[in-house]
Amino acid sequence: MLIRGDGVHASRYSPAPGRTKSARFTRPVRDSNTREEKRNMSESETVAKAEVAQNVGELEQPVAAVDIDTAETEEWLASLDYVLKSKGADRVRFLIEQLRDRAAEEGIQSAQDTNTPYVNTIPVKDQPAFPGNRELERRIKSIVRWNAMAMVVRANRRPGGVGGHISTFASSATLYEIAFNHFFKGRGEDGYSGDTIYFQGHASPGMYSRAFLEGRLSEENLDNFRRELAPGGGLSSYPHPWLMPGFWEYPTVSMGLGPIMAIYQARFNEYLNDRGIKDTKGQKVWAFLGDGECDEPETLGAIGLASREKLDNLIFVINCNLQRLDGPVRGNGKIIQELESIFRGAGWNVIKVVWGDEWDQLLAKDTTGLLVKRMNEVVDGQYQKYTGMPGSYIREHFFGKYPELLKLVENYSDEKLEKIRRGGHDPEKVYAAYKQATESANGRPTVVLAKTVKGYGLGEAGEGRMIAHNQKKMNEEELLEFRTRFGIPISDEEVVKAPFYKPSANSQEIKYMQERRAALGGPVPSRPTQHPTMEVPTLEDYRKLITRLENKSCSTTFAVVQTLVALCRDKKIGKYMVPIVPDESRTFGMEGMFKQFGIYAHAGQLYEPVDSAILQSYKEAQDGQILEEGITEAGSMSSFNAAGTAYSAHGINMIPFFIYYSMFGFQRIGDLIWAAADMRAKGFLVGGTAGRTTLNGEGLQHQDGHSLLNAIAFPTVRAYDPAFAYEVIVIIMEGLKRMYQDGEECIYYLMSENEEYEHPPMPAGCEDGIIKGMYKFRSQEVKDAKARVQLFGSGAILNSVLKAQEILAEKYSIASDAWSVTSYTQLRREAGDCDRWNMLHPTETPRKSYLEEQLDGVEGPFISASDYVRALGEQLTPWIPGDYYVLGTDGMGRSETRESLRRHFEVDAESIVIATLSRLSKTGLFTAAEVADAIKDLGFDAEKQNPYFA
Repeated sequence: MLIRGDGVHASRYSPAPGRTKSARFTRPVRDSNTREEKRNMSESETVAKAEVAQNVGELEQPVAAVDIDTAETEEWLASLDYVLKSKGADRVRFLIEQLRDRAAEEGIQSAQDTNTPYVNTIPVKDQPAFPGNRELERRIKSIVRWNAMAMVVRANRRPGGVGGHISTFASSATLYEIAFNHFFKGRGEDGYSGDTIYFQGHASPGMYSRAFLEGRLSEENLDNFRRELAPGGGLSSYPHPWLMPGFWEYPTVSMGLGPIMAIYQARFNEYLNDRGIKDTKGQKVWAFLGDGECDEPETLGAIGLASREKLDNLIFVINCNLQRLDGPVRGNGKIIQELESIFRGAGWNVIKVVWGDEWDQLLAKDTTGLLVKRMNEVVDGQYQKYTGMPGSYIREHFFGKYPELLKLVENYSDEKLEKIRRGGHDPEKVYAAYKQATESANGRPTVVLAKTVKGYGLGEAGEGRMIAHNQKKMNEEELLEFRTRFGIPISDEEVVKAPFYKPSANSQEIKYMQERRAALGGPVPSRPTQHPTMEVPTLEDYRKLITRLENKSCSTTFAVVQTLVALCRDKKIGKYMVPIVPDESRTFGMEGMFKQFGIYAHAGQLYEPVDSAILQSYKEAQDGQILEEGITEAGSMSSFNAAGTAYSAHGINMIPFFIYYSMFGFQRIGDLIWAAADMRAKGFLVGGTAGRTTLNGEGLQHQDGHSLLNAIAFPTVRAYDPAFAYEVIVIIMEGLKRMYQDGEECIYYLMSENEEYEHPPMPAGCEDGIIKGMYKFRSQEVKDAKARVQLFGSGAILNSVLKAQEILAEKYSIASDAWSVTSYTQLRREAGDCDRWNMLHPTETPRKSYLEEQLDGVEGPFISASDYVRALGEQLTPWIPGDYYVLGTDGMGRSETRESLRRHFEVDAESIVIATLSRLSKTGLFTAAEVADAIKDLGFDAEKQNPYFA
């Protein structure tokens, strides 16, 4: 209708077999001449006139410039018309740019030109002929609408009310169906040649409904929407590849992630092409999102990169239904105009699809320009009000502002005014926009801004209402209205059950759908479940690197980078390595990689770097291997996700290696890492400069003592805190084998620290322990020892443990075993899994975890220390065979030396000694007085504030 109507007529359908026409479409006939309706119309007109008089629902208009020489103005306009007609649009653009530049030279600032009038970007004269069968496509879309609605309604009738969203797909059905029938490229014969599509999460019922008609999902699947554990299998609420690995590719329902991942996916496709790894030129990247989603910083935060990198393979489709959960997106403004300005300013092609074809005649008839003026001045909140108001109100409020506009619609009935469509519901307007977007080759990404109605077609159940987003239920009358409006051949008796409807396999609708998808390369969304693997280098191949780092004073970050450099040179997998770093290469000692491998830039390097004469100069190249993303962990993680799913998207095992400032990983971009897990991404995450006390000087905002705790929640993330170079290399080589040779879908996460210390030779036979989570590194024997204790250490704090081991032996005659715990989380997962199995299999021989095997018969107590919060080590408490005490870095970081920080957080050698003596005192081996004396002798302030609260 301005807004509401869809032009669907039930009479176009013939009766379904076995049904009489009267049984199919009974609907109360509206008598537009009833006394009640006349009274309501009169009231609406009165209200509308009063609101117009007060400028209700209008933007505050700037003071218009006065034309002091109308004749001169006409001459200029006539000249422009002449040039346009005789020499074309390009010449007009050139002259306008020349005038603007000349004015700027004289100090005259021109008005902003990032907005165009509130009309369709593509004029009627440039609109291409529609190639499809409009009638068949309308019928298919109506059936898809019905089944999507029925799916949600049925799900909510069951006990538990599992939810679901109707209104998002209701508003975007045309946007999707035109793409399905004419633009979305399937995977093709090789399985990896299709478009990449980020579907709007809340529109998932529509995708399921179409897949049902295509024969890819069963009625039982639809009936089990949001009941994924039901017999026969169900459907996930939103796009979740983890839950539906053969269907969905990308999770998008966490607002803002779909758009930013789409941008970096489009850039990664160009990366593959520019590096000669795969020809991706025929593949588009589509992102479907809502206008309300644009409030999320991730949605718009990277659009500058898309234009800077000339990503004309990228298309955003923003469903501008003007409404979010609680109310209008921009009630007092115009979201389409706002987004147009933002995207045009960022260098995108912008295609606005605001009005349906019914408006074309009105615009053509309007010689005053007042119709466009009125379109421009009405705010979105008012347009939403039109959705729920009668035609009499629309006539008086929208057209009644200017008598000339009332004249334009004097032959239009109120009902016709209600049914004039918005552009996003007009198939031919949407087709024209997509055609221009897909054929654009000007080096710019494209955004389609399509104006729609939230809950389109739901009538009183939610069309254009503030409650539309949460609309889940429909009563019998609403179901009848929906059935009739979209011409679904279901009887009145059956419609209350909200049954699914599927035409026969030989019907015109099903044949048409199948033909169109076959012509475009197959169904979407689609994700293969069998993936290519690759041979990777072995640990033996990298023994020389381990030997080279023996007895060397360096940091674990240095070991990580040296391994990465070696892998990038590796003959088997080198070209598939994807180093990713967010502007911290020099922090991590990676600058030497710039010249060796190049920093990827689609345009190459157009300048001579200031440091070009030195060995480690900054080098950008079109075939560069390093993704140096600038200061954006979110962008870097999006690149990781694109590279990490290249095996399923492109059939190529790319190996992302994302190294970042540890504090700004799980804490800042945990949502994108969760998405990576959902989309089954593979690769390496490296938290550089990790450890609450190891990163000295930087202070509270930078010192990471809890990312390993965060990582516990991510089932596909295998988190490690290696202490020595050989541990780093063993873990990385194991990760390569597991992910790329064995095909496991997981992520290896390593903490790497910047403290330099000597790295010992690799003990024989420790490889298995490094991977599983712990191994005995060193035993300290003492003649006639008073006791024996077990000391757990990891990362840089293992050095504190080793020093404590010496103090315990020398001062207190205590023997000890020092264990390198590379992964508390891997140990806990395996132990917990064994416990669960034993609980559920009480009559079978109990399983024993690796942790329990290692500690079987080992004498305690057990003291754990790490550079992370205590909860990390406390995970192991149920499986430790004796007294267990954990030290950690709970509390806020601060700027200080490592020595001072470790004393503050009580993870230095002396703190470990005190904790050990304290636990031994509980067994009677030491007295309380002896422990108190030790605290003084070790120079520890027993009255200092608890670091957790400091």
